[in-house]
Amino acid sequence: MKRADAVRLTESAAADGVFVGRAWRDGVGPVVITLRGGRVIDITARGSATVRDICESSSPARRVAEAAGEDIGGLGDILAASFAGAAGAVRLLAPIDLQVIKAAGVTFAVSMLERVIEEKARGDASLAESIRTDITRLIGDDLSKLVPGSDEAMALKQALIEKKAWSQYLEVGIGPDAEIFTKAPVLAGVGFGADIGIHPVSKWNNPEPEAVLVVNSKGAIIGATLGNDVNLRDVEGRSALLLGKAKDNNASCALGPFIRLFDGSYGLEDVNRMEVSLEVDGPDGFELRGGSVMSKISRPPLKLVEASIGKHHQYPDGFVLFCGTVFAPTQDRGTKGSGFTHHHGDVVSVANPKLGVLINTVRSTDQCPPWSFGLSDFMRNLAGRGLLG
Repeated sequence: MKRADAVRLTESAAADGVFVGRAWRDGVGPVVITLRGGRVIDITARGSATVRDICESSSPARRVAEAAGEDIGGLGDILAASFAGAAGAVRLLAPIDLQVIKAAGVTFAVSMLERVIEEKARGDASLAESIRTDITRLIGDDLSKLVPGSDEAMALKQALIEKKAWSQYLEVGIGPDAEIFTKAPVLAGVGFGADIGIHPVSKWNNPEPEAVLVVNSKGAIIGATLGNDVNLRDVEGRSALLLGKAKDNNASCALGPFIRLFDGSYGLEDVNRMEVSLEVDGPDGFELRGGSVMSKISRPPLKLVEASIGKHHQYPDGFVLFCGTVFAPTQDRGTKGSGFTHHHGDVVSVANPKLGVLINTVRSTDQCPPWSFGLSDFMRNLAGRGLLG
């Protein structure tokens, strides 16, 4: 996606809702921001020093809408500076801070089949096409109406066991329990314009355009943003026990550009119906177009949240939850049957008309800027600015 188009789409979304996010101001540090009339407003204050503080308030949207603040620049200029990584300029960060970054896996039937294929191929992309044909012959290619955990799903499970075709991915795809995992540590997510990392050992990987729920400590969904949950198909395909190596790496989790807070203009029903588009533009001229449609999800967002938080697990600072994706690219990038994989320098755009555009450039994780600003740095920074207490 062209940068000018990204700015227009994000400005259009911002004109119709209440948004909150984060930016880095040189000489100051991380600040909480909102959008008003195409301008970026710093609303950081005692009691609103973190996005977590705002999300835990009784009415996050009203709190942001009524907050006083300082104009720190035009949205278009800050988006451009963020993409360029301009030194000294205000640039966007991931729009969350103290929230835990969680993700739900195997929530769409199509992507579930691709996980099964990865497992059967043991991470070898060259085997994927023939295995896809065999698996589809056994279970079909449309499981979207099958309710996970239902009698029908359990009957299919038993039939597949008898055919020796059962998989751990089918277990979490159509079984009673959702797959919920920790995607990245607190503060490790990257925002709009940043490099996004692919572990250098991976030779078969893809982006995952997703809706991301923002959930407070009480389990209430209070907003949404966009995310890219990078997937290393060969690493996880070798063994599901390598999920941590496949998912949690330097710069491997992108969110943004902002959180749209729920209010009278936007709510959970909008998330349930939303479409997330994806564009990959490679330095080799390769183009990939796709996306994800939330209406095809097997486990509704509320069910995913219920599986994540409750008496069995608490999050005092809230969390965000990647909802999974229907997108699983099979388009050949090289020789026939080789499928898709990222090249360094790919520009990935994840977009939705009501949330804006998240743009990142693919690099090897060891070539992305190292994660160096952790919780201790964050707390010292806030304390030094008199924002704690």
